[in-house]
Amino acid sequence: MEPLVVGDAFVSEMAYLVGDVAVAPRASVWPFACLRGHGTAVEVGEETNVQEFATLHGARLGAGVTVGHGAVVDYAEVGDHCLVGMQSAVMKGATIEEGSIVAANAVVRQEQTVPSGHLAYGTPAETRPLTEAQREQIRQTHETYVDLGARFRDAGLGRDDRDDDLVR
Repeated sequence: MEPLVVGDAFVSEMAYLVGDVAVAPRASVWPFACLRGHGTAVEVGEETNVQEFATLHGARLGAGVTVGHGAVVDYAEVGDHCLVGMQSAVMKGATIEEGSIVAANAVVRQEQTVPSGHLAYGTPAETRPLTEAQREQIRQTHETYVDLGARFRDAGLGRDDRDDDLVR
Protein backbone atom coordinates (compact mmCIF):
# COMPACT_ATOMS: atom_id res chain seq x y z
CA MET A 1 0.00 0.00 0.00
CA GLU A 2 1.20 3.50 -0.83
CA PRO A 3 0.89 6.56 1.39
CA LEU A 4 -2.13 8.77 0.77
CA VAL A 5 -1.68 12.50 1.31
CA VAL A 6 -4.61 14.84 0.77
CA GLY A 7 -3.77 17.73 -1.60
CA ASP A 8 -3.84 20.54 0.96
CA ALA A 9 -1.64 18.79 3.50
CA PHE A 10 2.02 19.78 3.73
CA VAL A 11 4.58 16.96 3.65
CA SER A 12 8.24 17.90 3.57
CA GLU A 13 10.23 16.43 0.72
CA MET A 14 12.61 15.18 3.44
CA ALA A 15 9.96 13.24 5.37
CA TYR A 16 9.83 9.45 5.00
CA LEU A 17 6.39 7.93 4.47
CA VAL A 18 6.13 4.25 3.61
CA GLY A 19 3.38 1.65 3.59
CA ASP A 20 -0.16 2.23 4.81
CA VAL A 21 0.01 5.91 5.77
CA ALA A 22 -2.80 8.47 5.46
CA VAL A 23 -2.31 12.21 5.99
CA ALA A 24 -5.56 14.21 6.33
CA PRO A 25 -6.40 17.74 5.15
CA ARG A 26 -4.36 20.67 6.50
CA ALA A 27 -2.03 18.28 8.34
CA SER A 28 1.73 18.73 8.18
CA VAL A 29 4.67 16.34 8.28
CA TRP A 30 8.03 18.04 8.75
CA PRO A 31 11.60 17.14 7.68
CA PHE A 32 13.09 13.86 8.85
CA ALA A 33 9.84 12.54 10.31
CA CYS A 34 9.38 8.81 9.71
CA LEU A 35 5.85 7.44 9.26
CA ARG A 36 5.82 3.69 8.67
CA GLY A 37 2.60 1.75 8.22
CA HIS A 38 3.36 -1.95 8.01
CA GLY A 39 0.71 -4.29 9.38
CA THR A 40 -1.10 -1.42 11.10
CA ALA A 41 -1.86 1.86 9.36
CA VAL A 42 -0.48 5.24 10.36
CA GLU A 43 -3.27 7.81 10.40
CA VAL A 44 -2.53 11.52 10.74
CA GLY A 45 -5.72 13.45 11.48
CA GLU A 46 -6.93 16.75 10.11
CA GLU A 47 -4.81 19.75 11.12
CA THR A 48 -2.36 17.48 12.95
CA ASN A 49 1.38 18.17 12.78
CA VAL A 50 4.25 15.70 13.02
CA GLN A 51 7.44 17.62 13.69
CA GLU A 52 11.06 16.98 12.76
CA PHE A 53 12.58 13.63 13.68
CA ALA A 54 9.30 12.21 15.06
CA THR A 55 8.70 8.51 14.42
CA LEU A 56 5.26 6.93 13.98
CA HIS A 57 4.76 3.18 13.57
CA GLY A 58 1.20 1.90 13.31
CA ALA A 59 -0.04 5.02 15.11
CA ARG A 60 -3.43 6.70 14.96
CA LEU A 61 -3.47 10.47 15.59
CA GLY A 62 -6.73 12.37 15.90
CA ALA A 63 -7.46 15.90 14.68
CA GLY A 64 -5.51 18.91 15.93
CA VAL A 65 -2.66 16.87 17.42
CA THR A 66 0.94 18.05 17.77
CA VAL A 67 3.70 15.44 17.82
CA GLY A 68 6.84 17.25 18.94
CA HIS A 69 10.39 17.01 17.67
CA GLY A 70 11.90 13.57 18.16
CA ALA A 71 8.81 11.99 19.75
CA VAL A 72 7.94 8.33 19.12
CA VAL A 73 4.39 6.99 18.89
CA ASP A 74 4.61 3.21 18.47
CA TYR A 75 1.38 1.30 17.73
CA ALA A 76 -0.59 3.63 19.98
CA GLU A 77 -3.55 6.00 19.71
CA VAL A 78 -3.60 9.73 20.37
CA GLY A 79 -7.00 11.44 20.62
CA ASP A 80 -8.06 14.80 19.23
CA HIS A 81 -6.40 18.02 20.42
CA CYS A 82 -3.42 16.49 22.21
CA LEU A 83 0.22 17.47 22.42
CA VAL A 84 2.93 14.80 22.47
CA GLY A 85 6.03 16.59 23.71
CA MET A 86 9.55 16.56 22.33
CA GLN A 87 11.60 13.38 22.80
CA SER A 88 8.69 11.59 24.53
CA ALA A 89 7.62 8.01 23.83
CA VAL A 90 4.11 6.59 23.64
CA MET A 91 4.51 2.82 23.70
CA LYS A 92 2.55 -0.02 22.10
CA GLY A 93 -1.12 -0.19 23.00
CA ALA A 94 -1.15 3.11 24.92
CA THR A 95 -4.04 5.54 24.56
CA ILE A 96 -3.77 9.29 25.00
CA GLU A 97 -7.33 10.53 25.41
CA GLU A 98 -8.65 13.81 23.98
CA GLY A 99 -7.21 17.12 25.17
CA SER A 100 -4.15 15.71 26.94
CA ILE A 101 -0.42 16.42 26.96
CA VAL A 102 2.50 14.02 27.09
CA ALA A 103 5.32 16.11 28.54
CA ALA A 104 8.74 16.35 26.90
CA ASN A 105 10.86 13.27 27.65
CA ALA A 106 7.95 11.38 29.25
CA VAL A 107 7.46 7.66 28.62
CA VAL A 108 3.87 6.43 28.45
CA ARG A 109 4.00 2.69 29.17
CA GLN A 110 2.55 -0.09 27.04
CA GLU A 111 -1.23 -0.29 27.41
CA GLN A 112 -1.29 2.81 29.67
CA THR A 113 -4.21 5.23 29.25
CA VAL A 114 -3.75 8.95 29.83
CA PRO A 115 -7.22 10.25 30.76
CA SER A 116 -8.83 13.11 28.85
CA GLY A 117 -7.57 16.51 29.96
CA HIS A 118 -4.50 15.18 31.77
CA LEU A 119 -0.74 15.72 31.67
CA ALA A 120 1.49 12.63 31.49
CA TYR A 121 4.97 13.36 32.86
CA GLY A 122 8.04 11.43 33.94
CA THR A 123 9.46 7.99 33.27
CA PRO A 124 7.35 5.98 33.63
CA ALA A 125 4.58 8.52 33.16
CA GLU A 126 2.34 9.63 35.99
CA THR A 127 -0.72 11.83 35.32
CA ARG A 128 -2.47 14.85 36.75
CA PRO A 129 -5.16 17.23 35.39
CA LEU A 130 -4.07 19.97 32.99
CA THR A 131 -3.99 23.62 33.99
CA GLU A 132 -5.76 26.24 31.86
CA ALA A 133 -2.38 27.44 30.62
CA GLN A 134 -1.58 23.93 29.39
CA ARG A 135 -4.93 23.68 27.59
CA GLU A 136 -4.10 26.98 25.88
CA GLN A 137 -0.66 25.62 24.93
CA ILE A 138 -2.33 22.78 22.99
CA ARG A 139 -4.51 25.25 21.09
CA GLN A 140 -1.72 27.72 20.31
CA THR A 141 0.72 25.06 19.12
CA HIS A 142 -1.94 23.50 16.90
CA GLU A 143 -2.85 26.86 15.32
CA THR A 144 0.81 27.77 14.75
CA TYR A 145 1.53 24.58 12.81
CA VAL A 146 -1.66 24.71 10.74
CA ASP A 147 -0.55 28.19 9.64
CA LEU A 148 3.08 27.16 9.03
CA GLY A 149 2.06 24.11 7.01
CA ALA A 150 -0.22 26.22 4.79
CA ARG A 151 2.49 28.85 4.29
CA PHE A 152 5.11 26.26 3.33
CA ARG A 153 2.69 24.44 1.00
CA ASP A 154 1.57 27.70 -0.66
CA ALA A 155 5.22 28.67 -1.16
CA GLY A 156 5.71 25.49 -3.18
CA LEU A 157 7.81 23.73 -0.57
CA GLY A 158 7.35 20.08 0.28
CA ARG A 159 6.15 17.27 -1.92
CA ASP A 160 4.30 18.29 -5.04
CA ASP A 161 1.37 16.02 -5.87
CA ARG A 162 1.85 16.76 -9.56
CA ASP A 163 5.38 15.30 -9.54
CA ASP A 164 5.45 12.69 -6.78
CA ASP A 165 3.71 9.35 -7.23
CA LEU A 166 3.52 8.87 -3.46
CA VAL A 167 1.25 11.86 -3.00
CA ARG A 168 -2.26 11.75 -4.42
